[in-house]
Amino acid sequence: MKYRISYIAWMLLFACQPKQQKTDPLIKGNQLPQAIVALANTVKQFPDSMGLRFKLADILDSAGAYQESLIQLDSLLNKDKANFGLWFKKALVLTHNKDTTNAINAYLNAIKVYPSPDALLALANLYAEKKDPTSLNLCKQVADLKLGRTYLAHTLFISGIYNARIGNTTNAIQFFNQCIANNYSYMEAYMEKGFVYYDQLKTKEALVVFQTVVTLKNNYPDGYYWMAKCYELLPDKAAAIDNYQKALTLDNTLKEASDAILRLKKASGS
Repeated sequence: MKYRISYIAWMLLFACQPKQQKTDPLIKGNQLPQAIVALANTVKQFPDSMGLRFKLADILDSAGAYQESLIQLDSLLNKDKANFGLWFKKALVLTHNKDTTNAINAYLNAIKVYPSPDALLALANLYAEKKDPTSLNLCKQVADLKLGRTYLAHTLFISGIYNARIGNTTNAIQFFNQCIANNYSYMEAYMEKGFVYYDQLKTKEALVVFQTVVTLKNNYPDGYYWMAKCYELLPDKAAAIDNYQKALTLDNTLKEASDAILRLKKASGS
């Protein structure tokens, strides 16, 4: 389902979230923003400047030009394979490009240089989505560092993701609850908990969770979207339409919400 993006939680807190651009402007042949063109020209003038080339890789990543960003990063890595920051950034770009296998390899290379908790958690998250129990070992490694409740919440969240993906829903709910206990505003933990209930057809329980989400953060479109899906199953078409509309107002790219509104109105003859 569209809004199940488990790694967003910790990425947001580390300020390295996936970029919002949905198309690759270079691959599609679209004209690049002038700022990127200008920076690329500057890099051509100063090809040995690591700072400029890294900045170009970062801005290409932000523009959704992932392959071109990777070319720049690989150029830097060819000269400095022991650079943690380059491997970490490459792993992020590969993650944005949905290349999980190579992203894992890049994180492994980063960790060989420096096993930072951020890299360990990022890797743990990818393993969790692949149903690989290595995820739990990495989470324990970070938890054992005793870095405080923020990092502990991340380890609990990712442990919940792993258990949810392998179908151990009881453990998953427990981990999500522990995550929330350490960080009451951890939206993604609420959402994943709601997804577990929703998939179990425990619609009322799921609705309560999603209602909590929008109570804590009333401008969170995913919360309204999933409330609407719950109301649609109950069924309460009026409430479903209302919440789909709220989600769409907050994020006008939610085609699923607009399609659902049209479908429900058509079914009711309005």
